[in-house]
Amino acid sequence: MKKYKIIYADPPWSYNDKMIGHQGAETHYPTQGKDWIANLLRGGAIQDKDCVLFLWATSPLLPEALEVMKAWGFKYVTVAFCWSKNHKSGKKVKNLGRWTMGNVELCLLGRKGKPQRITKNIQQLVEAERTTHSKKPDEVRKRIVELMGDLPRIELFAREKKEGWDVWGNELENDIEL
Repeated sequence: MKKYKIIYADPPWSYNDKMIGHQGAETHYPTQGKDWIANLLRGGAIQDKDCVLFLWATSPLLPEALEVMKAWGFKYVTVAFCWSKNHKSGKKVKNLGRWTMGNVELCLLGRKGKPQRITKNIQQLVEAERTTHSKKPDEVRKRIVELMGDLPRIELFAREKKEGWDVWGNELENDIEL
């Protein structure tokens, strides 16, 4: 099985509650619980010995995201990217959050082994338009490659094929089997 030095993942996190209602992820795509997601890469079948993980997490599910990261064999390092969501008009998005009005989503960085970045000038803050539900800005993929280099990479839970990236997800033809 092919090994990757970069794994980029946006899991279909389940909130297991009714708070979100008609705006919840469950109305847009099938979601999965933490245990299902954690078991997906347990055992390290696709991770290179030196690998970096970029894992999207919503604020209410940070503990679950950290557990998944550990289950996949990665050590948490930092928040790689903080996406501040804008409307098409440029105004900031203001979502009903759990306690405060939400505007950001976090992409956590974990490492396995000793992956090496190739530059030190990649900015954490990504200010980009929110488009379709849960679609992440293309800018993040671009920054990952700038940070780490043109290495073997895969996007898990992908919705579309992007040049230079292998993909795995239920909305397209997969490049690999997990």
